[in-house]
Amino acid sequence: MSTPNITKLLTWKNNKEWTSKWFQIDQKLINSVAKVTQDNQFIHIDPNKAKDTEYGTTIAHGFLTISLLSAMYYDAIPQTEGLKMGINIGFDKVRFVAPVKSTDRIRGVFRLSKITEKSSNVIGLTWSTKVEIKGNTKPALLAVWIESQHF
Repeated sequence: MSTPNITKLLTWKNNKEWTSKWFQIDQKLINSVAKVTQDNQFIHIDPNKAKDTEYGTTIAHGFLTISLLSAMYYDAIPQTEGLKMGINIGFDKVRFVAPVKSTDRIRGVFRLSKITEKSSNVIGLTWSTKVEIKGNTKPALLAVWIESQHF
């Protein structure tokens, strides 16, 4: 493979984790997602009704949590030398494990689990991905995320 940094990528596989900074979730952010996605379920946007639920407050949309993966990824993963572009291929598996409350802080944890050569200048990367909630032992999200990198 002609990728300038493939040796480094191979050493990352299965033995290194990258962790992003903490991202603050608040009601303003949740409300903006509700507006864009038109998901106005009370558990997301009505603090008065939500306080009577098992969560005691509003919770973020699962799609808000997953949408922040890109920002977490860019914060945590060093860019591969010679990379021209990365393409999000999708997910093999996504699970929303614990709710993200409107006052929570979350961060992404990424581990490279698979590297596939697609062509002389394209590789496929598979990431074991987790979103942690500060102060909670249960993660918000677990996913297998697939991307292709073009050199």
